[in-house]
Amino acid sequence: MGLTAIDLGLRGATSGVLLLIILIALLRRATGQQVLLGIAMCAGGIFYAIVTAPNFPKMAWWWTLPILSAQPAVFWLWARAALDDDFVLKRWHGALWLSIVAYGFVITLSWAHWPALAGAGGQVLALATLVLALAAAVQTVKTWRADLVARRRRLRLAMLAINVVLIAAVAVAGFAAIPVAVPGAPGSLPTAFGLFAVAMLAGLGAFATQPAAAVNDATAAIASGDARGADRAPAGRVIVDPILLRRLDHLMTVDRTYRQEGLAIGALAARLDVPEHRLRQAINEGLGYRNFNAFLNRYRIEDAKLALSDATQREVPVLTIAMDAGFQSIGPFNRAFKAETGVTPTEFRREALTRPETDCDPGISQPRREIG
Repeated sequence: MGLTAIDLGLRGATSGVLLLIILIALLRRATGQQVLLGIAMCAGGIFYAIVTAPNFPKMAWWWTLPILSAQPAVFWLWARAALDDDFVLKRWHGALWLSIVAYGFVITLSWAHWPALAGAGGQVLALATLVLALAAAVQTVKTWRADLVARRRRLRLAMLAINVVLIAAVAVAGFAAIPVAVPGAPGSLPTAFGLFAVAMLAGLGAFATQPAAAVNDATAAIASGDARGADRAPAGRVIVDPILLRRLDHLMTVDRTYRQEGLAIGALAARLDVPEHRLRQAINEGLGYRNFNAFLNRYRIEDAKLALSDATQREVPVLTIAMDAGFQSIGPFNRAFKAETGVTPTEFRREALTRPETDCDPGISQPRREIG
């Protein structure tokens, strides 16, 4: 009874923290796919904590297990949205979630009549869970180096590691027919501890979030070399190393270092002879970028816009212009260019070359962005 009480207490605390996160998101009237997926993750965590608790009614298994089986898909989508600033939800993502739920219902409803077939179906579902967990882990590694948001870098690894371990435990249980996370299982205390740890990390990330602040006028002025603007810093606003910002601006606008193929933040920090964490802070807190690739792409796209607007380069292929600007292939260039300008490179070139020359001045400028 003592262990059961601890188990239930941890699950109750988990549900309370996750519910509080949902309420805070609703009160803030936050929008966006990351927020919606985060709410779905929290709701799924509450549901999971309740239905996998000891003494949960067995009669409810037939409809709770299919919904739980689709939670790894929600987690994977949340990881994509939280860790990749360019991720966009598509219809097939929703179709994937519905397919897993439907497949889960087929397994539970067929268990009484075809247990062997249902068992094989459960192993297939466990394999899908492992694939989704692995995909989330790959997303963490793939975008970790380019992430400039210090808080997100600190929390993402711990948060994802615990979630992946939980999901993998459920999947392994499905392969081995071990009731590790089966509703009402007596050995569910480790699961309760894991859920509580995840809730605490999620709460830390949600409650520590500061309102986004626009890049201040002084920082923007320093980056552009306007010394007069450096006196316009609002009270209490910290200016990130002005000398470093000037040197970085020189590398980008004069030396055009962004054209270097495969340029990583470590290599750029080495050229500036500064620690990598200082450069991350300067680009994020000083210039307002959340992602190093977005920082580079801004310069690369402006470079490409100049070339596309140049009548003397009318016959130069778009791919050549993209690679000269620093992109490694045409796909990422087209996506980044359209996201920045709203049109494709070909459409931009056609419009630019038909405008009067006095209207074409796409010079490189340092945008103001919000600090993550």
